[in-house]
Amino acid sequence: MSDDLESLNGVGSTTAAKLRASGFTTIEAIAVTPPREIMEKTNIGFNTILKIQEAARQMVATDFKTAQEFYEKRQTMKKCTTGSRKLDEALGGGIETQALTELIGEFGSGKTQLCLMLSVMAQLPPEQGGLGGKVAFIDTEGTFMPERVYQIATLNGLDPQNIAGNIFVARAYNSSHQCLLIDRLFTLCPDNNIKLVVVDSMISHFRGEYVGRETLAERQQKLNQYLHKLIRLSEAYNLAVVVTNQVQANPTAFFGDPNRPAGGNIMAHACTHRIYLRKGSKGIRVARVIDSPYLPEVPVRFKISEKGLEDTEEGGDDLDQESDIV
Repeated sequence: MSDDLESLNGVGSTTAAKLRASGFTTIEAIAVTPPREIMEKTNIGFNTILKIQEAARQMVATDFKTAQEFYEKRQTMKKCTTGSRKLDEALGGGIETQALTELIGEFGSGKTQLCLMLSVMAQLPPEQGGLGGKVAFIDTEGTFMPERVYQIATLNGLDPQNIAGNIFVARAYNSSHQCLLIDRLFTLCPDNNIKLVVVDSMISHFRGEYVGRETLAERQQKLNQYLHKLIRLSEAYNLAVVVTNQVQANPTAFFGDPNRPAGGNIMAHACTHRIYLRKGSKGIRVARVIDSPYLPEVPVRFKISEKGLEDTEEGGDDLDQESDIV
C-alpha cells in the first residue's frame, strides 16, 4: 500500500495533511472512497477531489482488468484458521482476507467465541494458519472478555500478554459511535498492521435505536453505507473483516427453524460469506455456509472448549436437523 499522497497530481503538503487527518492515509483508500464522503470529511472542493481520485485510480489500476489479473490478485489473499480443521475445510481454508464474513446465530450459538478465537489465531504467522498481523475489535454488546483471550492464548501455547497487547478493542455505545469507530479503522489499520477486524455485533445498536417501520429506510441506508465501508477496508488493506449478526423470529415459519438473519437484504447482499451457527446437543455447535460465491453449503460440527474451537467426533443427529434459514 502506498502512503505517498504527495505523489498524486494536485496534492501538495497542505492537501495531503487534510486527507491524512481525515483518515485517508493511503492512495488506495482515496481511490475506493466515494468522493462526497471525502469532501464532507476534508472540506476540500468537490472538483479537486475528483481530480485527485482520478490520479489515485490510475496509480492503483481500478479500471477494467482481465480475469487472469483478478485471479493473480486473489493469490495475495490470506486465510485465518478457526482452530477447527473441519470448519476450516468448510470455509475453503479459513476466514479469508479481501472479504466480509458474517456469523449469524442466536444467543449462545458461539459467534463471540469464534471471534475471540480468530483474534488470537490471526496473530500467528501465515505458515501456522494466521494472518501475521494485529486485530481491531469493535464490541457493541459488552461481550468482549480479555480473560477469555488470555485463556485461549495460554492453552494454545502462546504468550497471553503479547496476544492481548495486539488486540485493539473499542466499546461502541450507540450506532453513531459505532460508525465513528468504523471510520477510524481507515487510519488505525494501516498504521498498526491490523489484519483482522471484528464487529460484534454489526446490527445490535441499529435494531435498538431505529424502532418502528417509519425509521426502517433510514436504518437500512446507514447500515448499508457502513457495511460497504468495511468491504472497501478489506480490499484496500488485504485484511479480513468478520461481523456478527443476530436472528429474528419469522412468524410465518411453521416448519424448520423459525429464526432468520436480522438486517434483511442489506446484510445479505453486502456480506461475501454468510455462516449460520446453531446449538447442537451436548455442547456441540453446528456451522453451515448459507451464502457464498463459491463455498458449498456443507454443515460441520465443532465444540467450544477452554482452548477455543476444536473438532469433535463425527456422527450424531445434529447435522440432520439443519434449518431452512435463508
